[in-house]
Formats: sequence, C-alpha cells, structure tokens
Amino acid sequence: MESQDVPDGPEPHRGFICASFNQDTTSLSVGTKTGYRLFSVTAVDKLDCIHEGAPIAFQSKSMQSVSNLSFPVECPDVYIVERLFSSSLVVVVSLSMPRRMNVYHFKKGTEICNYSYSNNILSVRLNRQRLVVCLEESIYIHNIKDMKLLKTLLNTPTNPSGLCALSVNHSNSYLAYPGSATIGEITVYDANNLSTLTLIQAHDSPLAALTFNASGTKLASASEKGTVIRVFSVPEGQRLFEFRRGMKRYVSISSLSFSADAQFLCASSNTETVHIFKLEQHSPSQDEESPTWSAYVGKMFTAASTYLPTQVSDMMHQDRAFATVRLNMFGLKNICALATIQKLPRLLVASSDGFLYIYNVDPQDGGECVLVQKHRLFDSSEEQVEQSEEDKPEDVSPQPASQSYAATVALPSTPPSSTTLMGYSEDGGAQKGEVIPEHEFAEGPVCLDDENEFPPVSNQSN
Repeated sequence: MESQDVPDGPEPHRGFICASFNQDTTSLSVGTKTGYRLFSVTAVDKLDCIHEGAPIAFQSKSMQSVSNLSFPVECPDVYIVERLFSSSLVVVVSLSMPRRMNVYHFKKGTEICNYSYSNNILSVRLNRQRLVVCLEESIYIHNIKDMKLLKTLLNTPTNPSGLCALSVNHSNSYLAYPGSATIGEITVYDANNLSTLTLIQAHDSPLAALTFNASGTKLASASEKGTVIRVFSVPEGQRLFEFRRGMKRYVSISSLSFSADAQFLCASSNTETVHIFKLEQHSPSQDEESPTWSAYVGKMFTAASTYLPTQVSDMMHQDRAFATVRLNMFGLKNICALATIQKLPRLLVASSDGFLYIYNVDPQDGGECVLVQKHRLFDSSEEQVEQSEEDKPEDVSPQPASQSYAATVALPSTPPSSTTLMGYSEDGGAQKGEVIPEHEFAEGPVCLDDENEFPPVSNQSN
C-alpha cells in the first residue's frame, strides 16, 4: 500500500538535493533547495516531519573585520545535513556558503557554533564523541563536547567525493578514508587517540563507498567498479567476507549500510537493484551433515578452484545477494539503510525522486523484498510550485575557485568570547559549564534528551 497514490516515474524531484539517515536509522534528514527537513522513521504507515528549517548564517559585512557580525544571510540549497542520533543537534552546509559548517539546536532555533574551512566541505560525520569534516585534500577532527579542533589531517589523497566513514560507537570513534587516489586502499584512523591504526588494501580500483557496523568492529567497502563488496575486521584489517554484486556491468555504489546486529549488509547503486548480503560463515561440518547435490557440486568447485587462475578462483568463493529489491527507477541518486521498525526488519530507500520506500525483509529465506509503504518527502503543493518555476531562469551563484591546501586549520567564523561553548559530560566527571579538556572522554553513552542537552547551547552572540 502507499501513503498517497502517485504515478511512478524516473524523474528526480527538483527540490531534492541530499539525504542521510542518522546513526541508528530512526531519523531521515533531507537537504532541499529551500532548507532542510527532518523526518522520524520509527513507523511504517506514517512519516512524521519533525522539523523543517531554512538555515540562517551570520557573517560580517567586511570579511576582514570581526567587530561587525550582525549581518544575517539566508542559506538555501542545503547539500549536507546530518543529525546526531535523536538529539536536537543538526549540522548543515549550504551551497551558498560551501566552506562554512553551521551547527544548530533545531528545537530552540539556535545556532550552537559555526566553522569556516580552507575549501568546500564535501562531507560531515559525527558521533557522540567526534565531529569530522572532510575536504578534498584534508580532514578536520573536532571534539563534539566543545567543538574544539583536535586534529587536522593535511595532504590526504585527493578525495573529490569526500568519502569517509566514522564509527557510530564513540568508545572507539574509528575513522576510515581513502589512503590512495589510484587504488582502493583504506586508512583506518583512531579519532579518539588521534593516531593511524592500519592500512587496508581493499580493492584494485579507487574506493567508492565505506561504512562501519554499529560497534565499529567491521568495515565494508566497495570500489568504483562496484562489482565486489568486501568486509574487514577492525582494527586488524583482515578480510572477513566478500560479496559479488554483479558481473555484467560496472556500477556506481551510492551507499552501504549494516543492520544493527551486523548480520546483514545492504548496497544501493545507480541501477534499479538494491542488494542485501548475509554475513554468515559457512561451516564445513554443515555440508557434511547435509550431503545434498548442491553441497557436492560446491565441494567439486572448491577443489577445482585450486587449479584455476586467481581471479576465477576468487569469483567462485564470493557470496551472492541474500535478498534483493527491484526499484522502479534507474540512474537516480538514492541511499539505503536496514532498520528494525515495529519489531520487523525493513529496508529503507530514500530516493532523489522525492520518496521514501519501505520494504519488508525476510531474515530467514531472503529473496525478493516486498514494498509495504511509499512516502512523499515533499508536499504536492511544492511540486506544483516547482513545476510553475521550471521555465524561469535560475540565478546560479558561482562556486568558489578551488585552491591548494596549505598548512591551515579551521578557524571559527565568529570570534571567541567570554561565553565560549562549554563542554558537557554526564559521567559525573564534569558539570555543565565546565570546560572539558581536549582528550577527556565520557565513559558511558551521553544522554540526548532535551532535559539534559548535549552539547549545550552557546550563549555567544553571532
């Protein structure tokens, strides 16, 4: 069933720019031409829009002056929007100010802080301990408790898509990013202790997608070819699983996502198929206990693979998809995620056609997933406005010219004041209003309800 009867079509929605799920897949953030929207995805039959906002930034009329900071600037065309779990903290980056990151407390309508960088921001990742900003040739690591800049990784391999992944588990805060611009090498970095852990030779081709499981013990990757998806142990970097998405054509993998228990991994691309892989080790004893014809043939292939070329042998050992989804679109940008909604496993697909698709997943038998709901991300009235403005000329602001990355650090767009944003720990070690040292970490998970805000709202005036 569908929330509204809408004719299927492959056209992208004109108001859609980006989408992302939060760290536990309970919320969907959508960047639009007018601002951003936050949705709750905890039910199948309804999609609640919990917030809709148009970010407002404040900058000086003279960029060289820090004494005149009351000039409001609207920031439409949001191309990055990331929410911290189910808290009121949301990070927004606009095409109108692509070098500036704004952090908001959206329920209070307050800007917590903002930072400007040496070039365009390509991606932002966050957990309860760290906030990571990725540029094309550098990465900035902030302490999310007080937004202090802890580390700048300069001269990283060219990363035009801003590809990186941050572990949701703040007790390790592992960060993964490309270690090479020409091959699929992964650098795994400890964002808590600010040190490199390991380098993983994952693929022959450059990387296209990375994701951690919830505990940060597994890392999945795909290359630009998009035919093979591999899963590695973290921090050891040992290959655990290898899945073959397809053989006939190269595709562009747009998203990878583990289920909460790390038993399944889904992958979406620019094709009409979403694949779900099952992470299970095949026990030799099971094959002996059930001497079926398929098990016998499997043993014959395994024995023969020792005499075949490496590429053919590897292909024979690669697992295929456990379950699939056939989308009614091709070539559209989308992201996928696995979630448990109303006690059942679901696959969520947010697409640039302006819809969120929800599918049932059979965890026992797999197979073709069933579409159970389709939700609009935009109102029908907005679509009519977009259609009426289709023929109007658009004023496109020129993008800032690319520049080299010298040894620079991220500088706050607003000057420090006596009411600088303070740290907040709920483990009893620090009280609200006390500054937490750069390398002091909360021992337990941080409460994210509004009665105990995290991080607290700054009182500084912009």
